[in-house]
Amino acid sequence: MQAQDLERLVSVTMPFGKYKGRLIADLPGNYLNWFAREGFPRGELGRLLALMHEMDHNGLKGLLEPLRERG
Repeated sequence: MQAQDLERLVSVTMPFGKYKGRLIADLPGNYLNWFAREGFPRGELGRLLALMHEMDHNGLKGLLEPLRERG
């Protein structure tokens, strides 16, 4: 993980599926859990989804709030 990955979580939107257009940081935990079970997409999107899954699973979503306010 790099520092700018956290900023990307509050600026990149989901490009497909049920939550298309929603910020990665705003995806529901059950959707992130589904990706964790079925496999994350390749590339940057998969890396960001995996990071968001870890943050959600460990109750760390609140760490993104200061980044939202800056953006």
